[in-house]
This record gives sequence, structure tokens and C-alpha cells, in this order.
Amino acid sequence: MAKLKTGRHTSAIKAARQADRRNSRNTGLKKAVRTAAKKVKSTKSAADLKKASSALDKAAKKGVIHKKAAARKKSRLAKMINKTVKAK
Repeated sequence: MAKLKTGRHTSAIKAARQADRRNSRNTGLKKAVRTAAKKVKSTKSAADLKKASSALDKAAKKGVIHKKAAARKKSRLAKMINKTVKAK
């Protein structure tokens, strides 16, 4: 790709395209994590916990959230589920 007449560099244009692509992917993964966590909090079921855990692991694997942040969130959700199971 040749340099544009307006003075913008092609590398900057490509970087902007990549940033848009990553932003949309990251937004989708974060949304999936939040939705799964909310579902666990509302239903308090182990099946939903498993789905939320999977979503957190996928987000951490892709680098959307930090590995330890995912572990912390999974731990807190599991602790909440275990507390409700004991109460029953």
C-alpha cells in the first residue's frame, strides 16, 4: 500500500484497524463474562458457575482480563455458591 497523499502513514491506518478489531473482540468477551457472573449471582447454581468459570478462563487466555483477576472472580463466585449450598 502506497503512502496516502493526506500525509497519514499506512502503518497508523493499519494500527487503527487492528485496534478496532481487538476492541470489538474484547468488548464481546467482557460482556460474556459479566453476563455469566450476573447469572450465577441470580440463580446460585453450580451449572451456571461452570459456564462463568469457562467464560473467565477464555477471557484470561485471550488477554482480555488478567489471569489472576479471572482466578479471583472465579474464587469469589465459587465461595458464594458454596455458602448457599451449606445454608440449605
